[in-house]
Amino acid sequence: MKVITEAALRVELKATEPEVYYIPEGKILSPAAREYLQQRKIKISKDKPPAVAEPEASPNATSNAPAAASAPQMPPTAKFIDEETGAFFCEKPEHMTHLHGNVLVGKNDPRILFRGKLDSLQAQIVLTQATIHEEGGSIKLIDDLGDILGVLREMMRCDVLDEEFKNERIIGLNHAELRERSHDPMKFYNIKQMLLPDYTMGKHYAMLNQLRTQIRETEVAANQAFRNGRKCTRPDIVEELNRLSSAMHIMMCMYLAGVYK
Repeated sequence: MKVITEAALRVELKATEPEVYYIPEGKILSPAAREYLQQRKIKISKDKPPAVAEPEASPNATSNAPAAASAPQMPPTAKFIDEETGAFFCEKPEHMTHLHGNVLVGKNDPRILFRGKLDSLQAQIVLTQATIHEEGGSIKLIDDLGDILGVLREMMRCDVLDEEFKNERIIGLNHAELRERSHDPMKFYNIKQMLLPDYTMGKHYAMLNQLRTQIRETEVAANQAFRNGRKCTRPDIVEELNRLSSAMHIMMCMYLAGVYK
């Protein structure tokens, strides 16, 4: 049984305002998705939407069509549900983990792999901050890395709780400013765009470049995790990771420009 998340609902209902949302057969709503519909005052129904009227059948005609099956209800003793199969569990199997609430998936699920990348990226930022601090590096650089870290932690929280992610600024720059500075660093910092790293540029610069590559890897993992056919179910997360990559590129340019001295 597939779970419909809040993020998927936001994409599906982006340009519509239905009075009733009909839960597709074989699917259930996540708690956050149900709350989202309630906030928008959209009624929720397990029944199929009314079909277009067909010509009246003969009184003597009989129908062989099976009755629509309703989604099974969780037994009182069950605590968890398998997102893929709809199976119920009283105890969480060791090979599974929480996706949202009491919904479980395998630990090799692409969304869990994405969270692993996100977790690893945050750990690397903390290690970079600690290294720069121990070596008497720039406090502003440590603070800017802290801003990146805060964005990633909020992203993780929104993903786990199935909430929409919103963020307007990274390292003090809005989305338009990030794009402009990342695309034309020569104009703002007198630095060529994406200089190939070299050991002569210093250890801290090399560490910033390493973080940039890890953000890219996390972005790729997000695209794999939140892909439903040709549709992205979490554009809020995927787009922010792209902005974070731009922010890290800008920080590298600022480093070479002497902003962090």
